[in-house]
Amino acid sequence: MTRLEQQITFLIEIDKVKNVFRQTFLADGKRKENDAEHSWHIALMAILLKEYVKEKVDVLKVVTMVLIHDLVEIDAGDTYAYDGEGMKSKREREVKAAERIFGLLPKDQGDYFRALWEEFEAYETGDAKYAHLLDNFQPLLLNDASGGISWREHEVKKSQIYKRNEKIEETSRIIWEKMQELVEKNIACGNVKEE
Repeated sequence: MTRLEQQITFLIEIDKVKNVFRQTFLADGKRKENDAEHSWHIALMAILLKEYVKEKVDVLKVVTMVLIHDLVEIDAGDTYAYDGEGMKSKREREVKAAERIFGLLPKDQGDYFRALWEEFEAYETGDAKYAHLLDNFQPLLLNDASGGISWREHEVKKSQIYKRNEKIEETSRIIWEKMQELVEKNIACGNVKEE
């Protein structure tokens, strides 16, 4: 295949991400969002919320990172944030998917996307920390806006939310404080279990 043919093959393949549905409902609560909608939403958030991040970040790199971070779910499926059993095999399933999906691209682009995906997964650089903040903040915002449907459906506890988001404060104190405010509000409403 030519370089362009490889890129087109990849572009057609990643259209499948529109069919990967997450556990988070849209803000209006009418249906669950898909991975493409999630990625688009956090890409815009990356541009809008940069001013609240402690470290300097490369916004274009973060946008690219969040646009590709869930492509592996085409093969691996979406693992719900609070699914302890699913988390046990998540890394193995996603690595296999990353090899196949990013392997469709010309080597230089495939290697770049794979490296960005690994950087996101490692959660060590300022860019990856910001990408994770966005990836975690967005479903929290949607859960709050939809009246906590997903949290109630899965009987999510405060401790689970706080554990999942324990590193957010080191990236942005103000975002962390807003997250805590929303969680406490949803505890008071009965959407999140105190314990």
